Amino acid sequence: MKKIIIAFNGGHFSSAGFEFARRINELQPVLLTGVFMTETSYTNLWSYTAGMAGPAFVPLVEEVPDVVESSIAQFENMCLHNGITYRVHNDQGKFAIPELKKETRFADLLIIESDAFYQNQVGVNPIDYLKEALHEAECPVMVVPGKYEFPEFNILAYDGSRDCVFAIKQFAYLFPELCRNKTVLVFSKNDTQDHLPDEIYIEELATQHFTDLELLKLDVDPKKDFTKWVMANRNSVLVSGSFGRSAISQFLKRSFAEGIIEERHIPVFIAHL
Repeated sequence: MKKIIIAFNGGHFSSAGFEFARRINELQPVLLTGVFMTETSYTNLWSYTAGMAGPAFVPLVEEVPDVVESSIAQFENMCLHNGITYRVHNDQGKFAIPELKKETRFADLLIIESDAFYQNQVGVNPIDYLKEALHEAECPVMVVPGKYEFPEFNILAYDGSRDCVFAIKQFAYLFPELCRNKTVLVFSKNDTQDHLPDEIYIEELATQHFTDLELLKLDVDPKKDFTKWVMANRNSVLVSGSFGRSAISQFLKRSFAEGIIEERHIPVFIAHL
């Protein structure tokens, strides 16, 4: 049984995140933990103050108790209705950054509904919050949009790096049931490389987990055309690795991941070393 956590933003109930967890629970029972925070801190919980050696611990703003309690009650009722084993962690009144980081340390998967990061944001780029979340989480993250089709098709983004291979392995370990779906391991080549890096090795590994696997080399621009190709497969999930903190922003900017997350059409699974 896997432990999955969903971060809830005050009065905003993550219906899309819960639906993903519900579908996974149908395939294999999970322990689902709802982590409830105040609305203001949710969008700032990963923010770091420039020039500081450590995180800027910002106390949570008090939320109207009835609003949060209503979300907790909805979560509990939906878990009971769907036969999901659950826990509730009410993290109001605590420092959001260390608390949610600790939550992910003791979880197999964090589900984030991307739409929650795009609400009530004025003068800031919401993707920046997601970039921090993807790095700071100490377990794999599934970013789900507000509306999507549950995955029936896996897209494994591959460039030969250890981060991509790690993400592919983590996805296979966490979702063996989804590994039965049609899967494409995609390498978007550039002008200097026309073959999959370490093709024999990745094929040996991937075929042990994905029963319907295709290796695909796309002669397209990874920054532009690959995103269009991914978005054409609406009932899919994208599996992508990420780099360390010093390079995560550059990675997301130079690759397709940021654009796909911002489009908010398909789930994106990200895991990093």
